[in-house]
Amino acid sequence: MKIDTLYFGEMYVSDESVLTFESGIPGFKDEKKFAIFNLPDNNAFQILQSIHTKELSLVLTIPYLFYKDYEIDLDEGTIDQLEIKDPEDVSVYSILTLQDSLEKSTMNLQAPVVVNVKNNQAKQIVLNDQRYKTKHPLQPESEEKAHVSANTKNR
Repeated sequence: MKIDTLYFGEMYVSDESVLTFESGIPGFKDEKKFAIFNLPDNNAFQILQSIHTKELSLVLTIPYLFYKDYEIDLDEGTIDQLEIKDPEDVSVYSILTLQDSLEKSTMNLQAPVVVNVKNNQAKQIVLNDQRYKTKHPLQPESEEKAHVSANTKNR
């Protein structure tokens, strides 16, 4: 199908690659169908684009690229809802809040987007973990920085 995107203009998306958020995403309960697009020449960031609303487009990243010790525990309800059978079937993304520069931009580690890559069921979950905030800097504050590999593949 052809969709109109905020950043890339018209794009073709196969029905098999459309992500379904059964309950929508927080703040957009009626938006249930999205596609993920990679940024050209940049494996660290992706675009989560509504297939129905051009203006609803969020920048994502793989949190492990920036915070290698990031961890989430999925509750049984989420595992059942997304029909997750194997941990390797799960991709995790963080939504970014972009500022004037990447150094000032932040990522939401408290509410990751979880995708079952086998069936494209997805959900944004809210973690009850004090270590994670909605506005983490893109660059970890510790001396030991996570290495961002240009070859990293999440999907």
